[in-house]
Amino acid sequence: MAMKQLTSLEVMNDAAVIPVIVLSDVAHAVPLARALVAGGIRMLEVTLRTPVALACIEAIAREVPEAVAGAGTVRSAADAQAAAMAGARFAVSPGYTHAVGKACHELELPLLPGVATGSEIMAAQEDGYTALKFFPAMQAGGLAMLKAWQGPFGDVKFCPTGGITAANAADFLGLGNVVCVGGSWLTPADAVARGDWARITQLAREAVALR
Repeated sequence: MAMKQLTSLEVMNDAAVIPVIVLSDVAHAVPLARALVAGGIRMLEVTLRTPVALACIEAIAREVPEAVAGAGTVRSAADAQAAAMAGARFAVSPGYTHAVGKACHELELPLLPGVATGSEIMAAQEDGYTALKFFPAMQAGGLAMLKAWQGPFGDVKFCPTGGITAANAADFLGLGNVVCVGGSWLTPADAVARGDWARITQLAREAVALR
């Protein structure tokens, strides 16, 4: 059965937080995905920052059908292609280029393009993208920048990522142009290393309750 293709906005609307996941051991992928799903988080951004990232996406896509595996740190058309081949159902990029946008469009892979300036928002919009990742959120102006963008870019929705924590997430989620946030606090490296999946499920539950 072919899976329904998602839109970028559906990816962002699913829960208050998209976990930004860095995995260095394929054995952790499936239990981690199950722990997040048990806590109510389905959209999982596995960053392409480690040599095993694609294998992790493949394992989650195959073994945890109730999760939606996505690829983060997509920086080229080749990255997008590899992610789609591994079973990723959405892509997240740290910046935006026309080549990445075009590749994801052709692959029918929903993309959350990374933007940090007005010009980048306009470039993404020209290519049909209006659900964007604001990255790195805290370093690029945080809440003040998002508030400033509400005027000229009132039709754009954001997922701020970078420096977002359990402590400040609610402030961002309170803005009208923020749909969700991205954060790595749901999957602490020490909890993953120890296989403390119960802690990750609890962090996921708390994240879901933020909205």
